[in-house]
Amino acid sequence: MPLQEVDRPMKVLYERVAGIDVHKDMIKVGIRSPGDKPWTRRSEVLRYRTFYGVLQQMAAGLRKRGVTHVVMEASGACTEPVYYALAERDFDEVAVINPAHAKALRGHKTDARDCLRVAELFECGLLRGSYIPAAGLKEVRDLTRYRMKTVQARTSEIQRLGKALESAGIKLGSVASELTGKSATAMIEALIDGERRGRVLAGLAIGRMRTAGKLAGLSQALTGRFTGHHALLCRLHLDRIATFDTAVAGLEDKIALRAARWQREQDLLRTVPGFGDAVACAWLAEIGPAPHAYFASHEKLASWVTLCPGNHISAGKRKHGRTGDAGTYIKPMLVQAAWAAIRVRGRLQARYSRLVRRFGGEKNPAAKKKAITAIAHTLLKIAYQVLRSGQPYEDPGADFCTRRESPQQRQAYLMRQLQKLNPGCTITITPAEAA
Repeated sequence: MPLQEVDRPMKVLYERVAGIDVHKDMIKVGIRSPGDKPWTRRSEVLRYRTFYGVLQQMAAGLRKRGVTHVVMEASGACTEPVYYALAERDFDEVAVINPAHAKALRGHKTDARDCLRVAELFECGLLRGSYIPAAGLKEVRDLTRYRMKTVQARTSEIQRLGKALESAGIKLGSVASELTGKSATAMIEALIDGERRGRVLAGLAIGRMRTAGKLAGLSQALTGRFTGHHALLCRLHLDRIATFDTAVAGLEDKIALRAARWQREQDLLRTVPGFGDAVACAWLAEIGPAPHAYFASHEKLASWVTLCPGNHISAGKRKHGRTGDAGTYIKPMLVQAAWAAIRVRGRLQARYSRLVRRFGGEKNPAAKKKAITAIAHTLLKIAYQVLRSGQPYEDPGADFCTRRESPQQRQAYLMRQLQKLNPGCTITITPAEAA
């Protein structure tokens, strides 16, 4: 996931700059300082181990050398101890940059050159530091990301349960909407306990699954070749799913406890359609409670999350404009919120319907995917403005897009629709006064 970049004014030639190339067991520090002659720079490369005590000594040593700015490429978890050891000292700036912005030329890459190159680019104002969340937000981010991974693991386990049932000829997934519902779970438990009669298993259905058509389908779907081996597999899968359910519930409690200090921002985000507790906390963890402090506009934020089409134009020809691969944790949550938002009557539902028609119609799966991505983009813009203004969201209504059109545009559109229904017809509009 690309790092969030913070705009800062261009500066030229800091007094002393250190660039750091981070690896798991070793880091190299390149220091650029004024040379003996005017407009010259002197370079020096140091090497340190990555033990935290050594990193603290490194930070103290850099301050003694007069280093004021430190820059390093992001390299995952290995970057964090280096950053926090430096943050304990009074450097003017400790910047973590996106590695793609300082990529070395092929055949010219060494660790020593890497650290000196990022220092040189940074001192000339060609690199921008990335947003590093505060300690409280970092804790929320770690928990929300782990929650997402746990939910994904739970989903994989449910899919394995479905495959075990399919292997036994049990077509429960073809009739029930989900395998972890109360009715479906009761039927699977009965299968594990030894019941094999489809009609008896179907009788365990509750609620809307007890309709005549559903019961007949369940009776057929639950008749198969379910053996003791399948019972063992299903028991293992159900136990794992229960473990994941408990883990997710515990994580949600811990996330809510740590995110309580941003209750005002959570309340504002919950006014946006589709934003529940999980999405609101994920937003705070990934983007922060004040996105306008780091992104000048919602367009820049959407570009960072890659919820807008990319540009690929060469020689005047526009090629594919697919969204990027960034936003690994926040983009899926916004898409999930979009699916929930279009279920509510209002502007977003109307916009989704218009976009699906434009992209190919309800029967086209690709049209739905494009439309839901556009709705996720709209939700991102709404959440940005809500946090920026501090005012809750108020839905403008399903006719929002229609009201924005001018009467002339609306009239021309309706005339085109009439001509499509009656090819070759002549349409005459008579003003009310003349009538």
